[in-house]
Amino acid sequence: MPLPQSRQNVDEVASRPANDNQTPESTDFSVVDLIPSSDNEVAAIARRTERLALVVIIAMAIFLIFAPVIFIALM
Repeated sequence: MPLPQSRQNVDEVASRPANDNQTPESTDFSVVDLIPSSDNEVAAIARRTERLALVVIIAMAIFLIFAPVIFIALM
């Protein structure tokens, strides 16, 4: 029984380039590109981060004060 004609030759398949050789040029993305270059932008990001940290600390303090009071009151 002969092999089907649709079957490709192993050497022919092995000589074809891999898929990664045919991909279009990818743009190089980096985390460094996300960092702003001006000092004013960096200072603004630092200010926003500082404000957020203060809000988180105040919220934690309020929760730590009132959570036990509410827990004791409900018992």
